[in-house]
Amino acid sequence: MTTVLAPVEGAAVGLAAVPDPVFSAGMVGPGTAIDPLRGPGQAVAPIAGKIMKLHPHAYVIVGDDGRGVLVHLGIDTVQLKGEGFRLLAAEGDRVGAGQPVVAWDPAAIEAGGRSPVCPIVALDALSGALTGFAEGAVHVGDELFRWE
Repeated sequence: MTTVLAPVEGAAVGLAAVPDPVFSAGMVGPGTAIDPLRGPGQAVAPIAGKIMKLHPHAYVIVGDDGRGVLVHLGIDTVQLKGEGFRLLAAEGDRVGAGQPVVAWDPAAIEAGGRSPVCPIVALDALSGALTGFAEGAVHVGDELFRWE
């Protein structure tokens, strides 16, 4: 079992609340989403592992068991070309769960007309493999869901 931690502070709202049909329909994979607190903060690794992909707006951590978790910071944020994000780690780095990966400001994302909601997706997971979804307020490092 893999315990996936909240990478940002806010409210766990579920994938259906993501204003993007690819995420909300679960096409990327099963998971949940967090509507982050507005203000500067850091997004952390939801699991321990290796940073396999790192973009300013999104990253994938793959654990030693081969399971990958995608954290996407906001919707349509790829269009910002890194503006408003600061990398705190590098692709290929090994990170512990809860280690900072990206600094960002959800309020600035929202002020620019984009949703700051963050999908957290268990890549290549079967939909029934995830349990124990957090609801409501979550703090960085709180258990977000379990991947059986």
